[in-house]
Amino acid sequence: MRTPAGADRLLLRVVRDGGGWTATLVVVGLAGAAAELALPAVLGLAVDAAVGGDASPRWPVVASALVVILLVTDVLGDLAGGYGAARATARLRRRLLRHLFALDVRAVRRFPVGDLVGRLTGQAADTGQAGTAVALGWIAVLPPLGSVVALFLLEPVLGLTLLAGLAVLTVLMATFVTDASAAITAYQRVLGTIAGRLQEALGGARTIAAAGTTDTERDRVLATLPQLRGHGRLGWRLLARANARVAAVAPLLQVAVVAVGGYALSVGWLTAGQLVAAVQYAALGAGLGAVLATLNRLVRSRAAARRVAEPLSCPVRPDGDEPLPPGGGHLRLRGVGVRADDDRAVLDAIDLDVPAGCTLAVVGRSGAGKSALAAVAGRLYDPDTGEVLLDGVPLARLGRAALRRAVGHAFDRPVLVGVTVHDAIGLGLPERSARPPSTGAPATAAVLAAARSAQIDGVVARLPDGFRTRTADAPLSGGETQRLGLARAFHAERLLILDDATSSLDTATEHRITRAMTGRNAGRTRLVVTHRVATAAAADLVAWLDAGRLRALAPHRRLWADPDYRAVFADDGVPR
Repeated sequence: MRTPAGADRLLLRVVRDGGGWTATLVVVGLAGAAAELALPAVLGLAVDAAVGGDASPRWPVVASALVVILLVTDVLGDLAGGYGAARATARLRRRLLRHLFALDVRAVRRFPVGDLVGRLTGQAADTGQAGTAVALGWIAVLPPLGSVVALFLLEPVLGLTLLAGLAVLTVLMATFVTDASAAITAYQRVLGTIAGRLQEALGGARTIAAAGTTDTERDRVLATLPQLRGHGRLGWRLLARANARVAAVAPLLQVAVVAVGGYALSVGWLTAGQLVAAVQYAALGAGLGAVLATLNRLVRSRAAARRVAEPLSCPVRPDGDEPLPPGGGHLRLRGVGVRADDDRAVLDAIDLDVPAGCTLAVVGRSGAGKSALAAVAGRLYDPDTGEVLLDGVPLARLGRAALRRAVGHAFDRPVLVGVTVHDAIGLGLPERSARPPSTGAPATAAVLAAARSAQIDGVVARLPDGFRTRTADAPLSGGETQRLGLARAFHAERLLILDDATSSLDTATEHRITRAMTGRNAGRTRLVVTHRVATAAAADLVAWLDAGRLRALAPHRRLWADPDYRAVFADDGVPR
């Protein structure tokens, strides 16, 4: 859906998402257009009746009724357009969010978070206006086209005069649509770049302040601001130029119709009332300001739809529907390969067999592929080659619920998702076990057990509202946040994956948590990415990665004789 055709398909779906409100807008708009086209004819008939001595108030009453209809349809049209756009925008945002959450980690990382926020807020709102823009666009051309037909019926020469002028205005508008579309697309793209850089800077605000590089970072974030200003000015110049051309041609067109109409009156082709109607139809046909405004809105919607359609075009990984057979978490990787966006091998033909209940430490220098191995082992994303099996079933064939129950992840810098601390820990639990506790209950049994296993229950008890404390208000250190992340992962029934998830813990706390994970009653397989000698030594097996390849798989004590292996832990204070 990265193509314009894909964006157009998205626009059509957004138009349908407006539902009954878009249909109401069309009906009301058509009624208003009909009243607008009927009004000049009725006024002409009223003039002819007055000139002919007919004192009947029939035509003035009809004209007044048409004016009331125009007022009512205008109000109802604004109401229907607003509600329809709001409904379509809400549905589009939900669809985009669901799609983003269904994508694997690698696909989402291709889009900076700030840029995605811009697409979800600004561009989704512009796209949501498509229903209103399309409906009003078709309705806006009815008065000019109806005016041409009406003038042809009054006098063909008048119709030809107006038609020739409208052809010139149509060419001018087509040029505006082409040029403005490119300018608005470029503007939205640069705005997304700035938003992405701003999000990165805010995430590293402490580092920037500590390094004293605030001015440098500000310049980096705003480096493309001149481009943004240039695209924005170009868009407004194009709109102003189009308005100016319409404003220049429209009066000339009206004058031409009035001149021809005056001649027609003088030779008896028209009555006085018909001339009045012709002048009104000329003004109606030449008044293309509403058409231009609607075109500008449609151009913005189409440009925004291209931006929204881009992440929607990323294929969602398919979920299987197979359950897990009985087992204890036997993990097997067969020929697993992962490649970066630049086609560099992150993991290369990894064959790994981890017995059920085993603790596997994954070690290696920075960039060796440790986090990639942890990600594919728990299906945060699928490998480019090979497959990963848990208790004999490829992860890609597992249903989402089965995979969620079986595998838990903890990370070095966990993000606490949820309103309260209880929500953050219960995120990975089945809904019944994670449901917020009733009044007076500190936590569900499952959440409390997970907190105790992660050695975080005492910290939570000291928070202002215990497990009910809002995560945004919880004064937690880096190590305490890591322990909450660990607690969230402890629901795993068969495979627990810790990606450097104890790096911020003190030695004593890490020892207690490691003992809880690796004890006889742990009952699951553990895959631990680590840089610490003690963690590797406590594991049953060590997978030593080197430049994306599995260099060795053996117990720590056997590998320790290799000086290259010892060099991996040099940063842990161990001499080479």
